[in-house]
Amino acid sequence: FVHANTLLQNKLIMTLFLLSAAQKPLVEKLRRERINSSIEQLKSLLGPEFLKQQPDSKLEKADILEMTVCVLRRLQQQHQQQRRLLNHCNKLQSSSDENLREADFSPLSSTVQTSITKDKSPVNSAPWRPW
Repeated sequence: FVHANTLLQNKLIMTLFLLSAAQKPLVEKLRRERINSSIEQLKSLLGPEFLKQQPDSKLEKADILEMTVCVLRRLQQQHQQQRRLLNHCNKLQSSSDENLREADFSPLSSTVQTSITKDKSPVNSAPWRPW
């Protein structure tokens, strides 16, 4: 009975191995299809870029991937430049706002100071009455 059980287990293991081996080409085919589909999508998304580079030649998959990397790097650099410019503009804006606040308060402060000085003079010692 033990010997028959071992033979049955071995036969089951062998069947599973053969099924797994038979599936490998199918799995590989599906993987290649996914890769090719993604490369075609990249090619269509970046079509104008590809036409600028090599309008008459057939592009290999490696060419499409390399060009995609170049385009993404250029976009990343542009994005970084725009962020730096925006940060610079924001700093200028906040600096300008601070200058405006100081400018708004300086005439007011000198007027108040002049008014206080005048109020302390002996000529203007009478209390102010609006009626």
